[in-house]
Amino acid sequence: MSSSAHRPATAPSGIHRPATVPPASHRPATVLLTALAPAAWGTTYVVTTELLPAGHPMFAGLMRALPAGLAGLALTRVLPRGEWWWKAVVLGMLNIGGMPLLFVAAERLPGGVAATLGAAQPLLVAALAVLVLRDRPTSWRLAWGVLGVAGVGLVVLGPGARLDAVGLLAGLGHTATMAGGVVLTRRWGRPAGVGPLALAGWQLTVGGLLLLPPTLAFEGVPQRIDAGAAGGYLWLGSMGGLIAYTLWFRGIATLPVGATAPLVLLSPLVATAIGVARGESLSLAQTCGFALSLAALLAAQLDPPHRRRSTPR
Repeated sequence: MSSSAHRPATAPSGIHRPATVPPASHRPATVLLTALAPAAWGTTYVVTTELLPAGHPMFAGLMRALPAGLAGLALTRVLPRGEWWWKAVVLGMLNIGGMPLLFVAAERLPGGVAATLGAAQPLLVAALAVLVLRDRPTSWRLAWGVLGVAGVGLVVLGPGARLDAVGLLAGLGHTATMAGGVVLTRRWGRPAGVGPLALAGWQLTVGGLLLLPPTLAFEGVPQRIDAGAAGGYLWLGSMGGLIAYTLWFRGIATLPVGATAPLVLLSPLVATAIGVARGESLSLAQTCGFALSLAALLAAQLDPPHRRRSTPR
């Protein structure tokens, strides 16, 4: 494999320059492509509960990460270079290494509780962006972030939702690690000449290698993997793994962080839509919550009204 990646450009202060925000004419397409990633992740709950062997969250995370990461390396034939070795490890730990926490939350919590915890990610991203990027979020995006979490809660939380302590900690841990990964990915960008597919391959491989020893030590391989489970692992590793993370990292590098993070609201909305397609019905409150979450997701892609009015044509 070639090691032709170069160091990214840095500002005079040593801080890496963020990627340029795409022109308005290109931004809708970029948003739509980036949104495919959380939409794919929204299928995780139904795939985990309906297709995968129960009691193997670490193995599920391993199968989602390592084969996809190795495929990314084989396709791009580019390895990290210099400081990007340790940066790839850090990003892989944050973006991919916390993946088993998602499967633990999916197994131990109702889908609604797990989805609501994940919907809080934009608020965590906003807080971390202040500390790491010196990027103060607008009150417009903060308000819509809170409304988005409230909307998801209306959709997926029912009166009988049980709260498992281990599941709650796992869900919060996964949300926090992903928020940290979003912010650091935005700060560090990518080395010159390295595309998002290579960056996804690095991180998925790192995350998979980190998961391999504890998976073999504590869980092992499921005794039986039928055709449905094999298809579930293939879906999680391809569309939910290499393809989704490639699109996600591409979007993080080009869109404002305050616009990218709210796209994760698509995950619980897609999960809800799948439930409706399988025969579930929505109450009036759930329908209103769905509409509120969708409005929050869309509004976060826009500048505040006062900024739009003051921007010359």
